[in-house]
Amino acid sequence: MSRVYNFSAGPAMLPEAVLKQAQEELPDWHGAGASIMEMSHRGKEFVSVAADAERDVRELLGVPNNYKVLFLQGGASTQFATIPMNLLRGKTTADYILTGAWGKKAISDGKKYCTVNLAATSEDTKFTSIPPFESWSLTKDAAYVHYTPNETIGGVEFHWVPDTGDVPLVADYSSTILSRPIDVSQFGLIYAGAQKNIGPAGVTLVIVRDDLIGDVLSTTPSVFDYAKQAEADSMLNTPPTYGIYLAGLVFKWMKAQGGLAAMGTINERKAKKLYAAIDESDFYSNPVEKKSRSWMNVPFILAKAELDKEFLAGALTAGLTTLEGHRSVGGMRASIYNAMPEAGVDALIAYMADFAKQKA
Repeated sequence: MSRVYNFSAGPAMLPEAVLKQAQEELPDWHGAGASIMEMSHRGKEFVSVAADAERDVRELLGVPNNYKVLFLQGGASTQFATIPMNLLRGKTTADYILTGAWGKKAISDGKKYCTVNLAATSEDTKFTSIPPFESWSLTKDAAYVHYTPNETIGGVEFHWVPDTGDVPLVADYSSTILSRPIDVSQFGLIYAGAQKNIGPAGVTLVIVRDDLIGDVLSTTPSVFDYAKQAEADSMLNTPPTYGIYLAGLVFKWMKAQGGLAAMGTINERKAKKLYAAIDESDFYSNPVEKKSRSWMNVPFILAKAELDKEFLAGALTAGLTTLEGHRSVGGMRASIYNAMPEAGVDALIAYMADFAKQKA
């Protein structure tokens, strides 16, 4: 059976080379006589895997030495509550920027722990734009500023990093992490669910500056305390060992492709050609303002909505899967993360052109 081009927003495609290596190593990891899934997280074999994964992601992202790198559980959604538990540090207010569904969820959980100041929102444009920085109403003594650099559902993305001065900037990078270089030193904390660009669902990457940890709310469970997790090398409890192993393989694959500079070049090219195909057609349209379009998640709408099901059925026959838009938005959505090869984007563009020619 040949592999399809999977445009799912997550869990998403993994590099085929990584899957093949994992398949080969599954029953017997490096001559150990057991799968990495069966090994103790305290044993030297897995400890070496975890150390390699941390070293490689530090290298890829250029993580400064004064930042902790944690591999946690619970998905990015768990961090919506964990962040205020750790980062309020005696303060009572945090600023949030609302640009879509995931920002809304973060705000909902943040309100349980602090006063949330909605510093900016694009809800008036139905989350099809990014509010300009000069319109933001930031709190001078906020504990942190939280934003979502890329909203998976709406397909909007920040192509700039907010300058919040001395107030720590917190970013939910779940759907754009490792897709291009970033300057980690601009952030107080970065977090990301694994299932888009890192690896399988079940691992959450947290990168947090040293001076922001160690002063948690008194009600914080131990496993949600960043300082305790850092002290235990993310092994305060049994970590998602196989997920970390696979993430480590993905990191090595990215390095072999040329690192994040190379990934960024490829990802920008993939996005530009897909948006061009949409913009040059009278049959398809994209609702997001051009300067706020996501490289990772490309929503598009057919001129005739009654053809949506037929479009999806034909795409499936062509080996192009999971193109249906989120239920809250409708239409189509192509998620083109790192592991989506350029050939997959080309195949989608060709199918879109053929379908439009037949149905226009």
